[in-house]
Amino acid sequence: MLGNSVRNPTSVTRQILLPQSVLQSSAVPVMSAASLVHLARCRGPRTGCRGLLRHAASPPFAAFQAAQLQSAASRRPLHTSGQRPSNTRFDPDSSGSPTTWDSFGIWDNRIDAPILLPSSIRYGKIIPKVSLSKVGTASLIGQRKENEDRFQLSQMTNNIIYFAVFDGHGGPEAADFCDKYMEKYIKDLVVQENNLELVLTRAFLEVDKALQKHLHHSPSASGANAGSTATVALLRDGIELVVASVGDSRAMLCRKGKALKLTDDHHPDRKDEKERIKQSGGFVTWNSLGQPNVNGRLAMTRSIGDFDLKNMGVIAQPETRRIKLHHVHDAFLALTTDGINFSMNSQEICDVINQCHNPKEAAYRISDQSLQYGSEDNSTIIVVPFGAWGKQKGSDASFSISRSFVSSGRWA
Repeated sequence: MLGNSVRNPTSVTRQILLPQSVLQSSAVPVMSAASLVHLARCRGPRTGCRGLLRHAASPPFAAFQAAQLQSAASRRPLHTSGQRPSNTRFDPDSSGSPTTWDSFGIWDNRIDAPILLPSSIRYGKIIPKVSLSKVGTASLIGQRKENEDRFQLSQMTNNIIYFAVFDGHGGPEAADFCDKYMEKYIKDLVVQENNLELVLTRAFLEVDKALQKHLHHSPSASGANAGSTATVALLRDGIELVVASVGDSRAMLCRKGKALKLTDDHHPDRKDEKERIKQSGGFVTWNSLGQPNVNGRLAMTRSIGDFDLKNMGVIAQPETRRIKLHHVHDAFLALTTDGINFSMNSQEICDVINQCHNPKEAAYRISDQSLQYGSEDNSTIIVVPFGAWGKQKGSDASFSISRSFVSSGRWA
């Protein structure tokens, strides 16, 4: 079960294997548990990718590789002409040389990720540790008078990392409340529930109710109609990624150099969202810029807050998605607010980040580039590097000039 730890890894001697379909489609290595334990004894629990490569010749692992190579050699005919396809993942080009660490997923030695040994043993593949110190973040005010964006990242529990962006509107009160309390609600719920999608759904709804009570008892009425987007990602055991979102902030995964959207914007022109608004007694109009709005006011159909529109179909229940990471293919996760999303599409963001040396440079470059493209809104981004960081060598991207230079906004 996800989240359980290996209590006595030194007693594990059975080889952990992946399904044959995975072996044929991925270069992820299959190491015996004994090999990983031997590695732990030699280098400790924070062994990095270079440390693993240096100790790849250790007796258990070397014997395992030798057996693979000997087995492959015994199946080859004595007389051959030309190069034959490889019969083993440890001899990819039939040269007799074992694979390098690059084939295992960590391509870029600019980020030397330590190995999560308990998770690697549990899942039968090498899983790099995501270090918060390597994560890139940036938040620019743009042309607004105030930055109403908020973002958070933390090691929430021993095996769960928390990432979140909140984009406030109608004042910063709702975004501030989410920034302060969302992690606490999630942390309390994970003790009771193992399903992270259920945890995030309940947390969003409970934070929404708590914000309503807070604003009701607030001496100031300035934040009575405040609201916020919320896009939250939880990474458990370095491999299970769960995302929940309301509004139009986004989460995107770069896999094999392509942008994989993990969230869908909750806009009033989305068919299912528009139908709920109408059935609840609300209506959708378009402003002079062609932007749809709920009751002529709000440019989203789901949010934390906006309590004056809750009886018109605006809800706080998030859409969630769970995905298993493949560190040999997955380069990074990016969380962005609409100041970036309105001026750059997901693939453009992916391409620009792939050109950058590290996630910190990538975050600042994306936020700054959105301003260069004409965004007037606050621009916030979190870039989380995974195992394939640097694998897709970026080239100078040629973006379409026919982009929208209309400033984004929540209000008509």
